[in-house]
Amino acid sequence: MEPDEKKMKHKEKDSCAILEDLKESLSEWPGANVYYRKDWECDYFNVTGKFFCLSMDNPLHGPIVTIKGLPADNELLREQYEFVIPGYHVNKTHWNSIKLSESTFSLEELRALLKHSYELVVAGLSKKVRQELSDREVGREK
Repeated sequence: MEPDEKKMKHKEKDSCAILEDLKESLSEWPGANVYYRKDWECDYFNVTGKFFCLSMDNPLHGPIVTIKGLPADNELLREQYEFVIPGYHVNKTHWNSIKLSESTFSLEELRALLKHSYELVVAGLSKKVRQELSDREVGREK
C-alpha cells in the first residue's frame, strides 16, 4: 500500500470513529435520533422528524457532516477554516459542511457544533413540542 493510501485509510477510519462518537452523543438529547436515509444516501440526525445534521461520503470531499448554524457564525467558520464549506445540498446561509478528513476540530468542538445545530432546530419547533421535549429531559433526570 502506498503511503498516501495508508494516510487516506487512516483518515477514513478516524472519520468513522468521529461519526460513531457523534451518534452516541444523541442519547443525551431529548427526541434526537439518527438513522440511515436511503433516498438521500446519508445518516439523518433528527429531532421530531426535523434534521439538524446530515453525514455522508461526498464525492469531492470525502466524509462530511452538514450542520446548522447562525449565518454570521457560519461565515466566520468558513473564513477561519478551509475544511468548513457552505452546506452541501442545503441552504448555504444556514448550513455548513465540515470535511472530516481535513478537520482539526476536536471531538468536543464537533459535539458542541452538533449540539448547537440541535438547539437551533428545537428552537424552531412549536411551543407544545418544545415542552414535550423538555418534559422528557426532566423525566430522564429523575
